[in-house]
Amino acid sequence: MNKLWWAILFQILGGVFAWVQLQGHYAWPSLKLMKNPIFIMCLSLPIAPLYWFSTKWSFEHFGAFWNMRLAGFGIGTIVFGLMAWAMVGEIPTLKTIICLLLGLAIILIQISNLG
Repeated sequence: MNKLWWAILFQILGGVFAWVQLQGHYAWPSLKLMKNPIFIMCLSLPIAPLYWFSTKWSFEHFGAFWNMRLAGFGIGTIVFGLMAWAMVGEIPTLKTIICLLLGLAIILIQISNLG
């Protein structure tokens, strides 16, 4: 697996963990740990390296920062949408589906060899 795929995988994992960190207290309201500020801050410890390595590997692949910055936006949007749907049953509206498709388009444009 080349550095681009590792960068994408770490973006996805970072998005999943960040969703749990920031929206977990809504998804699991009875879990008191998800409302503890110290625990929430400690969750940053595994999240930060995921994004750091993703940035490192994408820069080594592309030689620029913008590609993964924009692809990461699309990945984060898609991960957030899927997590909200799967974890709290928030069904995407038509405009949300269009935004998810735009996020996918951004990802495909950035990771392709165009221009």
